[in-house]
Amino acid sequence: MFMTETLIGLVSRYSPSGRERGAVEWLVARMKSLGYSRAFVDGAGNAIGIMGNGSKQIVLLGHIDTVPGEILVHLTPSPPPSPPIFTKNGGRERGGQRGESLYGRGSVDAKGPLSCFVDAIAQVGNVEGWQFVVIGAVEEERDSGGARFIVNQYKPDFAIIGEPNHWDRIALGYKGSAWAAITIKREQMHTASGEETACESAIELWLKIKAYADSFNADKQKTFDKLLLILRGINSESNDFEQWARLRVGARLPMNVSPKEWYAKLNEIADGAIIEPTGFAVPAWECEKNTPLVRAFLNGIRSQGGEPRFVYKTGTADLNIVAPIWKCPALVYGPGDSTLDHTPNEHIELEEYSKAADVLREALEKLTR
Repeated sequence: MFMTETLIGLVSRYSPSGRERGAVEWLVARMKSLGYSRAFVDGAGNAIGIMGNGSKQIVLLGHIDTVPGEILVHLTPSPPPSPPIFTKNGGRERGGQRGESLYGRGSVDAKGPLSCFVDAIAQVGNVEGWQFVVIGAVEEERDSGGARFIVNQYKPDFAIIGEPNHWDRIALGYKGSAWAAITIKREQMHTASGEETACESAIELWLKIKAYADSFNADKQKTFDKLLLILRGINSESNDFEQWARLRVGARLPMNVSPKEWYAKLNEIADGAIIEPTGFAVPAWECEKNTPLVRAFLNGIRSQGGEPRFVYKTGTADLNIVAPIWKCPALVYGPGDSTLDHTPNEHIELEEYSKAADVLREALEKLTR
């Protein structure tokens, strides 16, 4: 059973963070039409679909918002995966099959995974003793407001987070994240004084921070274990008596560096500069590998002819928000090529979407037997 209507319909409703309502209402109506026991919009504006009323609960948490940048929604043929093989009478025996790709904002990140959740649960249907909760969360691309709202609303036995990692991969870890504005102030001085300006001090400070990260990473082989920095902005201003420069510094944190520890290290390196944490900092999270949930997905991927692989991501996801509180077996799954996230060329192959839906159905049926 392969329902492209959910994917195409959801991607067709442009929903950048803060403007999700139309897509949310459409998805709620879609879940009702697919036979969900209940579907509604919750207090945060999330789309919620519930199948069944058993005492054991599986939450499938995706996000319905996207980054800005509307892309014309359209289908195009995908390149043939292999040269065609022709029979003697000129017919095509196998190979050279052209699938289709759906272009549109969110087709990969992350309406593809969310739609996959919706369709797979519709296929599984009611299972005695179990309840499936599909959530299309809002605001993930900003501060995960939707996930922060639902984290205390549900107590799942298993959690599946929807992000693109290809149909035959399971993501078990996401790095933490912490942002800071760092301000350096100096008294005004004559340009011929030779004293260090606020801008010069800011550049010097950034180089010190980067040198610390380089030293931290020197003996780390895996990217997941490294401290990754980004200088996202630098600006300066002055008045008659004072000048200042401000850096906007982001850090992707490994498992052994908490946001609190990172901010303390920044204060140590900054030596008098003003450190202001911005946004919501989240710690890194790594899921346990040896669980019934992971084994069910390994079985599901193999059932579709795949060779499953585990991946650990350098970004963050709603996993970082919910997993530390739910403390249940969890993983991240979803179709799509994550290198296309946020790009003008964002698209998903419908064949991959179909395989992912079948993997998820197989995994859930095995898990709930």
